Amino acid sequence: MLLRSAGVCFAMSLLAALAIAPVRAQDVPGIEICTVEKTMERRTSCLQSNVDFLQKTITKLNLDHQQKLDAAGRQIDALKTTVAGLQKMLGDLQAAQAKIAEDVKKKQDAPPPKDAAK
Repeated sequence: MLLRSAGVCFAMSLLAALAIAPVRAQDVPGIEICTVEKTMERRTSCLQSNVDFLQKTITKLNLDHQQKLDAAGRQIDALKTTVAGLQKMLGDLQAAQAKIAEDVKKKQDAPPPKDAAK
């Protein structure tokens, strides 16, 4: 029973400490509605904050897209190299096939060998 009340007492003191602690707001960057500001200075500051946020966002997106384009370019170059290698291999195979077909045709056109046993 003593342990249970000690645990409850600890939990209550922890909750009380958290409730008393000041909570600080974080300024999360993003688009703000500037029309609610009454003074021109605050409205101008709000608009400038929006412009800064948008410029940073555009810069980040441009960098991301450029990296994707560079990666795609590298992949295209690798695929071009692969296709060139496959084309060369295909040419070699076709040349070998033509040579084999020519050899077969020569054997068919050649007169039959005479039997030496006669």
